[in-house]
Amino acid sequence: MAGGKETPRQKMINLMYLVFIAMLALNMSKEVLSAFGTVNESLENSNESFESKNQAALEGLNQKAAESPDQYREASLKAKKVSDATNELYTYFVGLKDEMYASVKDPKDYETMDKDQFLNEKFAQSGKLKPAGQEFKDNMATYKNKMVEVLGDNPKYAPYIKSIKEKYSPDPVIDRDNKEREYIEYHFLGYPLISSITKITNLQNGLKVLENEILSSMLSGQLTEIASMNNYSTLLQTTRGAYYQGQEFDGSIVLGRTDNSTVPNEVHLTLDGRKLVKDKDFIIDGGQVKLTVNAGNTGDHTIEGNLIFKQDGEDIEVAVNQSYSVIPKPNQAIVSADKMNVVYRGIENPLTISMPGVSGNKVNASAPGMRKIKGSNYVVKPTRGTELKINVTGSVEGEKVSSTSVFRIKDLPRPTPTVRGQLQEGGAVKMPRKALEISPIGATFENFDFDLSPVVRRFTVSVPGQPSVVVNGSRFSAEAAKLLSRAKTGDIIQIFDIKADVPGVNVKNMPALLVQLTN
Repeated sequence: MAGGKETPRQKMINLMYLVFIAMLALNMSKEVLSAFGTVNESLENSNESFESKNQAALEGLNQKAAESPDQYREASLKAKKVSDATNELYTYFVGLKDEMYASVKDPKDYETMDKDQFLNEKFAQSGKLKPAGQEFKDNMATYKNKMVEVLGDNPKYAPYIKSIKEKYSPDPVIDRDNKEREYIEYHFLGYPLISSITKITNLQNGLKVLENEILSSMLSGQLTEIASMNNYSTLLQTTRGAYYQGQEFDGSIVLGRTDNSTVPNEVHLTLDGRKLVKDKDFIIDGGQVKLTVNAGNTGDHTIEGNLIFKQDGEDIEVAVNQSYSVIPKPNQAIVSADKMNVVYRGIENPLTISMPGVSGNKVNASAPGMRKIKGSNYVVKPTRGTELKINVTGSVEGEKVSSTSVFRIKDLPRPTPTVRGQLQEGGAVKMPRKALEISPIGATFENFDFDLSPVVRRFTVSVPGQPSVVVNGSRFSAEAAKLLSRAKTGDIIQIFDIKADVPGVNVKNMPALLVQLTN
């Protein structure tokens, strides 16, 4: 259905529906009414089939999200929003059809369902829509808007969005005489009851087909992403952890997964027969099992055990059998950032700088904006440029060893606005008028490793139909509170042009914050 691709069965249903509509211009026969009923029954059966398929697909995604949250959590949450929006409109259609069936003595006697007054009277009066007619259009528009928001601008969802906008937009229709007609009038007024029931069932069928295709696309897309070669890199596999001069090097180039979402559910490892304990001897970081043990004495060491991954409710074991060697006299420095693989402009970035086998008092490090705290701990505060070169020198048995490491310098990320410490997720934040009036407007760096708290210095408040007010500080001023009092329940209050700062750092502009008043 999406992107103009319809199944042969769907094409047949659409063609039959068009033929039946065309025959309405003639004297409607009992056989035609029965035919509408037959098509409606076929669509109802199809809807039941798709409903079970879609539920199974959603449960499958939820199970995978429970087993591998880093891989499937986002897809699972998006799938739930798609399912909720679909079920909401589908359920509304169910209730409307129940009313339509209740208006006749026998819902299975299609030959008696040739009158049009039920929807004529329910949806319109004197050529104008009644509340029930407007409710129909509002539910259609709500579904369309929710789906467009959930699917976003991802190109792979573009065909579905196009199909949704074409079939579920209650906009005026241009008829065959090139005249604009109101949606309800064009589709539902003046038609036999059974034809209107069939048309609504067809809309339900479209909902379930779209939901099925979207859920299938989400699952297949996630599997494709997981299997993508972008998630692999080349690794060097060796029989030894170190080689000495004159030995034959027997390394092999192999592919290995390096994406952050492949995280083992259980880790069972030993080092030279000693069991390793999580958070003491190793940590799990970004899909990697990082050892934090002492390297040990000079010589060969063996790491054995297995990693366990949950897959479809079963435990999949991946064997581990690796070795490494500890050798004396390192010939280069090791520089690692304590919290990141880059340094950020304008703030103090902690660094640990050491050289294996060399005491801290014989290691020196230098770089613009760097100072030593204690031992191997340093901080660096870069202010300009895009790269930071750190020069490290050490003395090993009277011999000078030097090394240079290059770090990227990045600006701080754009902060996210908050109200009452609450982030805006999805749509607008909903809260009472008084709560908004007294709540502070704040900012935070989401998913950022440093504990930085931007301070809001200024923001602008906009109420529908009223001039905007600029507020200095982080809380509503008296003028802003007066402006807020003019807003209506349900209005979307915009808080934009939010200015915040971190001492000594230029903070990027933040997006607008939307708050919907609940009273």
